[in-house]
Amino acid sequence: MDVLIWIGAAISLAGLGGVIACIVIATRAKKAGLGDEALRAKLKSVVALNLAALMVSALGLMCVILGITLG
Repeated sequence: MDVLIWIGAAISLAGLGGVIACIVIATRAKKAGLGDEALRAKLKSVVALNLAALMVSALGLMCVILGITLG
C-alpha cells in the first residue's frame, strides 16, 4: 500500500499547485488595475479553478489515508 500513499501524495501536491496558481492569478488580476466588471469576471474563473484544485487535493489526501489504513 506504499504505492497508494505516494500516489495520493502526488495528487495532493498537484492540488496544492492549483491552489498556488489561483493565488498568483488573483494577485496578478488585482495588480493589473482592471475595471470592476473585468476583475469580477477574472475572479469568477479563479473560483472555479480553486474549487477544482481543492477537490483534487482532498482526493489525494483520501488516497493517503486509505493507504495508511490498509497498510
